[in-house]
Amino acid sequence: MRSAQQILADSAVIAVVGASRDPGKAAHRVPAEMQRYGWRIIPVNPTADELFGEPVYRSLADIPHPVDLVDVFRPAEDAVEVVRQAVAIGAPAVWLQLGIVSPQARQIAREAGVDYVENHCLIIERAAANLTRLG
Repeated sequence: MRSAQQILADSAVIAVVGASRDPGKAAHRVPAEMQRYGWRIIPVNPTADELFGEPVYRSLADIPHPVDLVDVFRPAEDAVEVVRQAVAIGAPAVWLQLGIVSPQARQIAREAGVDYVENHCLIIERAAANLTRLG
C-alpha cells in the first residue's frame, strides 16, 4: 500500500465526493487549493452543476473518464457506499478527509486492493511533502 504522500504524488485527477459550493467549508477550500497546485478536481455533488470551473457529477459512476483518487467529504456512515462506488469505477485509491474514519470502508478497500487513507487532509499532506503538479 502506498503512503498518503505517495498517493498524492501519483495522482493527477481527484474526484471529490461531497464537494461544497460554500467557500467557508473545508469541502470547498481543500479541493480549491489542490486545484491551485495543479491537480484536476472532479466534483461529485447531487445538487450543484459546476464547481471549480468543472462540471459536477451526481455520482462517481457518472464520471466519464478514469480518476486517480477519490477524496471523501461525507460523514463516516456514507463512506462505505462511497468506497464501494470507488471500487466499482476502478479508482486505485480512496482518501477520507480529516475526522472521517470507517473500519468497514477500510476493509472494503483492502479486500479490493485499493489504497486507502483516512483521517488525513489532502492539503496538509500536500504541504508536508511540498508536492505540486504544476509544470
